[in-house]
Amino acid sequence: MNLDWWTPRDGDIMVTGEGFIFYAFGYEHPPSRVVAFLKYIPAGLAHLFPLEYLDTRWRLLGEELLRPKSLYTAENYRKMVEAFRRHLPQYIYRCPMRNKEIICIPTKSVDRVYTPNRCLRELLERTHLDELQRTAVELVSLLSDESGVPLEDFGIHGSIALGMHHEGSDIDIAVYGSTNFRRLEAAVERLVGDGVITYAPKEPLDVLRRHRGVYRGVPFVYNAIRKADEIKTRYGERRYTAIRHVRVRCKVVDDGESMFRPATYRVSDVEPLNADMELEGTPSEVVSMIGAYRNVVRRGDEMEASGMLEWVEHLKTGRIHYRVVVGSGISEREYIKPIKFAGYSPH
Repeated sequence: MNLDWWTPRDGDIMVTGEGFIFYAFGYEHPPSRVVAFLKYIPAGLAHLFPLEYLDTRWRLLGEELLRPKSLYTAENYRKMVEAFRRHLPQYIYRCPMRNKEIICIPTKSVDRVYTPNRCLRELLERTHLDELQRTAVELVSLLSDESGVPLEDFGIHGSIALGMHHEGSDIDIAVYGSTNFRRLEAAVERLVGDGVITYAPKEPLDVLRRHRGVYRGVPFVYNAIRKADEIKTRYGERRYTAIRHVRVRCKVVDDGESMFRPATYRVSDVEPLNADMELEGTPSEVVSMIGAYRNVVRRGDEMEASGMLEWVEHLKTGRIHYRVVVGSGISEREYIKPIKFAGYSPH
């Protein structure tokens, strides 16, 4: 497939020659590869992966697909890496910037790419839509009108984008740009106030994120993707070195990149919570690789974070800074806990 038009961004969907469906992760991708996580596995290859699967079956272009029950646990990621290493080693990459093995897809293995903006454009151009597709187009148009965000800055994600939705599928909406996300967030709040849609949190933190709702009986979710000019780092510009697990309390001083994945919170007043522990370097940011912790803490608020303290070297300038990474893939007990949200417990 000719991919000259494509610069991978977080959430872009890739279908490989074997029928795996991967989602691109983040924005730092090695040349001719895409850092990704596995979302759907062809039924005929599921025995290679010692995972628990959902009962639902999906189909794409005649291929039956299974989805793991838990996509984002450290244990399942390790199992996926091991399975690929044994059976399909081309999907494993020893990353010199992270000094570890990661799932990283060679672009030559990609048969098809689905990006949210293109998928929405195709829906808008169709003359025949099923009921869920019509509702999705109607909802995106409503959100565009209410927020003032142009339609070209929206996208459709998930099963509708792939054309393998079924009864019970939700509408997965993408919006490009941090400013557009904040405008959309405010518009959703107004529409909730008007009774046009309702919030529908699934998890405790969803109450803070306010990104899940119901429109005309259909559940929907919206998330943010960086615009091209918001991608500030390229692969090879920074080297990340893990130091050790830490638990800290800190204050958020900038939440302008908290809606993306990875979610970045600039922080100050960092206090270590591990007993008798001093930090090797004071982190200036908390970065979540786990999507559930996007947009959960706002500027001026405090958080507790458990994750991997990393030393970040800027290779062009030699500058060093430290960060706490939540979702390092090593421990299940990594989290962000908004201090103000006393009803939430990560344990």
